[in-house]
Amino acid sequence: MFLATKLQFNPLAYVKKVLIRAQGPHKTGILRHFANLAVSCGFIHPGLWAILPSGPVLFYLKYMSFESLNLETPFLKAVKEEGYSTPTPIQSKAIPLVLQGKDLLGCAQTGTGKTAAFSIPILQLLSKDKTFDRKKKIRSLIVTPTRELAIQIGESLVAYGRHTKLTSTVIFGGVNQNPQTRILQQGVDILVATPGRLLDLMNQGFISLRDVEIFVLDEADRMLDMGFIHDIRKLLAVLPRQRQSLFFSATMPPEIVKLADTILQNPAKVEVTPVSSTADTINQFVYFVDKGNKNALLLEVLKDPKIKTALVFTRTKHGADKVVKVLARHDIRAEAIHGNKAQNARQRALSNFKAQTTRVLVATDIAARGIDVDDLEYVINFEIPNIAETYVHRIGRTGRAGANGTAFSFCDAEEKADLKSIEKLIGKKIPVIDNHPYPLMDNNPEKKAPQQQSRGQRPPRPKPAVTAGGSSEQPRKRWQNRPKSSKG
Repeated sequence: MFLATKLQFNPLAYVKKVLIRAQGPHKTGILRHFANLAVSCGFIHPGLWAILPSGPVLFYLKYMSFESLNLETPFLKAVKEEGYSTPTPIQSKAIPLVLQGKDLLGCAQTGTGKTAAFSIPILQLLSKDKTFDRKKKIRSLIVTPTRELAIQIGESLVAYGRHTKLTSTVIFGGVNQNPQTRILQQGVDILVATPGRLLDLMNQGFISLRDVEIFVLDEADRMLDMGFIHDIRKLLAVLPRQRQSLFFSATMPPEIVKLADTILQNPAKVEVTPVSSTADTINQFVYFVDKGNKNALLLEVLKDPKIKTALVFTRTKHGADKVVKVLARHDIRAEAIHGNKAQNARQRALSNFKAQTTRVLVATDIAARGIDVDDLEYVINFEIPNIAETYVHRIGRTGRAGANGTAFSFCDAEEKADLKSIEKLIGKKIPVIDNHPYPLMDNNPEKKAPQQQSRGQRPPRPKPAVTAGGSSEQPRKRWQNRPKSSKG
C-alpha cells in the first residue's frame, strides 16, 4: 500500500521519481514493480494516465505484457494458465527475435525464464508451418547437458503447447531406451535430448535429424565443462545447413564464443545481465566455519522455521550422501540427487522436494542447472565451489524470475581463496554472518601432502635398514628365499 499512499499525496512527484530511477540497468524491474503495485492498488484508470508524463510508463506497461510479443491466442492462453502475467527481460528480448526467424546468441544466467524464451516461439513457429506427413518428423532439436534440465524443458513444452497438436519427447541416458524408442518410432515434432543418448540412438537408426528446422543448444558452457564438445561437433556435422539456431549460455568465455561462431549465422545478441553476475533478488551471506563443524552449522541453520525447504550443494557424491545421513539422524527428511543415483530415484527425490514432503535436497554440481523448483527460497553451499562460475549456477536455483531468494555459503579456511574468486567474478563482497555458535577457529589447517605423483616419475625406493653393526641389511628377494637344489 506504499504506492497508494504516495499517489494519494503527490502522485506526479512519485511517478517522476520512478522514471528517474528507471533510467539505470534495472529499469524493467522497477517499472514492472511499479505497474504491479499500481494494478493491485486499483490505480489503473483514465484519471491516473492524465497525471502521468507522456509515453514512458505507458510504453513500459505495454512492453511488459505477453500480448506485446506477437504471441498467438493458444500461447497467451497457456502462459496465463501457467500463472505468468509479465515476461522476464530475456523473454521480452528473445521471443520477438526468434519469431522473426533469426539466429540468437543469448547470455542469460540461470533462473531468468530462459526456457520459456525459446520454447514458446519454437512452438508458435512450428504450429504455423504445418506438415501433413503420416509420420511426424523431428523439426526442432533441443540439446541440453543434464537429464534434469532435459525433463524440465520437456515439461515446459507440454505446458506451453497444450493448445496445439504438436508433440514432443525427452530422451536421456541412464534408463532403458525402449520406451524412448517406441515414442520416436511414432514420430514427434520436437526432441529434447542429452548428447550421449542422442548420438547412441542416431547410431542405432532410431533418429534422423535431416528435417530439423530449429536447433537449440542450451547451457553451452556447462556442455563444455562436462566434456560434450566432441559430441556437439558430431551433431553439427549431420544437422541441415539451412536451419535456425539458438545458442544459450550463462557465461561467455572465449571458447564458448568460438563454439557459437561455428553454429550461428549473423545472430542477434541478447544479454540480459552482466556476464557471470548473480540476480539482485538473491540475498547472499557467508558463514566462516571449521570444516569439521559444517554439519553442526547446517543443523543450526535449519532450526529456522522460515526455511521450509532448502537445496544444499556439496562438491562430491559421497559428501552429498554423508550430509543426508547426518540430517536423517536428526529427523530432518533429506534426499540426495547425483550421478550415482538411478534415474527413477533422482526423479522421485526431485518430486518429493517439489511437493515439500522432503525438506532438504542435497545435490552435486552436475545437477545444479537441472533443478527447477517454483518458489525455492533457500540455497545452501555446504562447500564452496572451486570454480567461481559454478557458484552463480548454484544460487541461480533461487530468486528465479524476479522472486526473492537467499543463499548461504559455509566457508572453511582452505576455501577462502575460492570465496575471493567468487566475489571477484560477481563484483560484490558477500556479507558475513559471524553471530553463530561455530565460528572459524583454525585459520591455518594442515594441508595433506599430495598423494599423486607426477606422470612418469617413480617413487623413491625405501632406504635399507641399518643393523647395529653399521652394515645395511638388504631385504631378500623372493627368488633368494628358494631352497638351493642339491645335486647328486
